[in-house]
Amino acid sequence: MTNYRTSIFVVLSLIIFLNGQSIFVARAAAESKVHIVYLGEKQHDDPEFVTESHHQMLCSLLGSEEDAHGSMVYSYRHGFSGFAAKLTKSQAKKIADLPEVVHVIPDSFYKLKTTRTWDYLGLSASSPKNLLNETNMGEQIVIGIIDTGVWPESEVFNDDGLGSVPSHWKGTCQSGEMFNSSHCNKKLIGAKYFINGFLEENKSFNSEESLDFISPRDLNGHGTHVATIAAGSHVQDISYKGLAGGTVRGGAPRARIAVYKGCWYLDDLDVTTCSSADILKAMDEAIHDGVDVLSLSLGSAVPLYGETDIRDGITTGAFHAVLKGITVVCAGGNSGPEAQTVTNTAPWIITVAATTLDRSFPTPITLGNNKMILGQAMYTGPELGFTSLVYPEDPGNSNETFSGTCEDLSLNSNLTMEGKIVLCFTTSSSSGSASTAAGSVKKAGGLGVIIARHPGSDLEPCVDDFPCVSVDYELGTNILLYIRSTSSPVLKIQPSRTLVGQPVGTKVATFSSRGPNTIAPAILKPDIAAPGASILAATTTNTTLNDGGFIMLSGTSMAAPVISGVVALLKALHPDWSPAAIRSAIVTTAWRTDPFGEQIDAEGSSRKLADPFDYGGGLVNPEKAVKPGLVYDLALEDYVLYMCSVGYNDSSISQLVGKSTLCSNPRPSVLDLNLPSITIPDLKEEVTLTRTVTNVGPLNSVYRVKVEPPLGVQVTVMPKKLVFNSETKKLSYQVRVSTKHKINTGFYFGSLAWISSVHNVIIPLSVRTQVLQNYFDEN
Repeated sequence: MTNYRTSIFVVLSLIIFLNGQSIFVARAAAESKVHIVYLGEKQHDDPEFVTESHHQMLCSLLGSEEDAHGSMVYSYRHGFSGFAAKLTKSQAKKIADLPEVVHVIPDSFYKLKTTRTWDYLGLSASSPKNLLNETNMGEQIVIGIIDTGVWPESEVFNDDGLGSVPSHWKGTCQSGEMFNSSHCNKKLIGAKYFINGFLEENKSFNSEESLDFISPRDLNGHGTHVATIAAGSHVQDISYKGLAGGTVRGGAPRARIAVYKGCWYLDDLDVTTCSSADILKAMDEAIHDGVDVLSLSLGSAVPLYGETDIRDGITTGAFHAVLKGITVVCAGGNSGPEAQTVTNTAPWIITVAATTLDRSFPTPITLGNNKMILGQAMYTGPELGFTSLVYPEDPGNSNETFSGTCEDLSLNSNLTMEGKIVLCFTTSSSSGSASTAAGSVKKAGGLGVIIARHPGSDLEPCVDDFPCVSVDYELGTNILLYIRSTSSPVLKIQPSRTLVGQPVGTKVATFSSRGPNTIAPAILKPDIAAPGASILAATTTNTTLNDGGFIMLSGTSMAAPVISGVVALLKALHPDWSPAAIRSAIVTTAWRTDPFGEQIDAEGSSRKLADPFDYGGGLVNPEKAVKPGLVYDLALEDYVLYMCSVGYNDSSISQLVGKSTLCSNPRPSVLDLNLPSITIPDLKEEVTLTRTVTNVGPLNSVYRVKVEPPLGVQVTVMPKKLVFNSETKKLSYQVRVSTKHKINTGFYFGSLAWISSVHNVIIPLSVRTQVLQNYFDEN
């Protein structure tokens, strides 16, 4: 293998026809493209029979068995019925007209959403009485990871002390390039790869020359990293670049891991991408194999497809998984802090936002006037004593052009950087701006760089432990004013330190995508938040930034498997709970402060107090989620009512769920979907909605309601008291909501809590007044 290029860029669409291909090839490819033919719930339990029915459908379209087999890419036959096949537009239209077909759409693509976590969340392995020990650390639970594969040699996959593989497991380990069944054990119990959809859409891909492995083996380490976070085994005395040392483990460290590789590296474009056809097949196989939890740290970007649109393969696969009792956890996306950017928004998915930890890496920098400033870095090299400091600023000579922008440092050919520390400013929140600046300064002979940027931007070490320290704009401006105040500015950089605990506040990370949900604004997304910034976990050993097979990464990719690990523990303790009940337990018990009781802020262009569109119910509190008291449950009939409420037609719903369904007239209100949240995006006049709670706490429990209404909104709950006993386990209540506002408003937030002597069951309220439409209706 040649050296792996570590950068992963956002890819929304792929260039299928590359330079140098003939017009003939382009035309041929244009005529035939992978399409996903979705048939809904499978009508037969024999997978061979289901696959044969798919071949027969293709055969009747294409005219021969040979053509049908040549066209078929995948048969989806376990969790649901459908297939991926190479079809022309006219063929796709013909097959779409068949009465048994729900959808036919072209293949689409997803992108990746990419130590102290568990102590911070109160799940220390050293505590004798907590969720970890009550569940034997999730030993009988199988977590399926759909991502870039696995690096099986990592010590996080050791199976020391693990018992036999859970009896419900039916999966296997698939052999391929540099991977065979011997790489699996009682920890890594399954590994498969799915590449056919990717290959059909990327004809230039050369499997012989590609850096990627045509097997379950991981190339870029993303899949290995998220698997570690969810369920990695204990590995002691791990640090990264001498920082953040300690024991690395997953949330459910004895749970079993099954890896499904559906994301592939394109060498010529330097991107990693995931075909919807491949992801759907991975989910189909995972359902068959017997996973208990599915964790996906990938997704699409706004604009989103509707939940009932097969082009969003994750949503479709997740629907069938959830109906079979499998909890599906997905990353919410890395397009924050802008509003309306959250992805994976279906109400049957647990969508995860990312927070910081109570950990920082303060790096003292001292100016020549002896003023000390604390920057942030991951620099563990020697102290850099007082060194000449320069800012790329036009000194007044019109023949010279300088730019203080970090990305433009390489253009400053007339600026002497050799032997100096350079200050620059950037508007980018990406860690790439730091590495770009560091590379330019190092190439020019500089000794270090100070990057002034948005507060809360991604933090990563620079290559070769080059000193690159981040400061916010205020501190950067202070340094610049010092430079301008003296003819010989100097600066000293000391090594970074690790600071953990109460002095460091928790924040919703800048990159974490925010609500409201653009598909169904009445469905609160994200659902929950978990640590996802600078998370230390395993990776491959062929990446340039790894330290002994471990790396720090940030993203909702890292937050989602935290929730997957928590779900695994809850599933082990409550095997009869549905995915919706598990989601409810996590949401209603979440911290709305950090574990120390301090407020959680939301990072962005200006910091503010976090609200439900930033973090859903709040920061996950695993210990509280064990005993939520009440849960808001959902079953198939609830999801059918939801699909009716958003306008899905009767026949399509019937095919989706596998039985005849008729929507009521008038259609039900989406506000009545029994979620652990209430979101009203268009309140004009008074509305009344219903929620139902199930008692999972003490048998004879009495709850009283407490409402914190959103600003300018009146909220009345009836009844005000819920009484449970051996006969009454479920009770419904109604919420009447009206507005005092006379103008269109943004969202205002509050909460609704049911409080007993033991439990506080809290759900977020989000209300937006929209009266402008009434004006146009009346005029």
